[in-house]
Amino acid sequence: MELYESLANAIIVQAVKDYREALQRLDRHPEKNDYKAEVKSLERFFCSGWYQILTDLDGNLLMRKVREKLEVACL
Repeated sequence: MELYESLANAIIVQAVKDYREALQRLDRHPEKNDYKAEVKSLERFFCSGWYQILTDLDGNLLMRKVREKLEVACL
């Protein structure tokens, strides 16, 4: 079970990193449809059944925290 939890945690951590980077790219290039699509895809993941299988963390809360940290970093 420990290996499963480690893998699940690694998937979530990577998704958070990808989401943060996608938001940063979209912020720099808001006209790019590819960047918009990547952000939307990651947001769907955080709200998916697959995500809920991997973790008990609230996906909406996690996305909000990532966005808040980016806003603070830009100030």
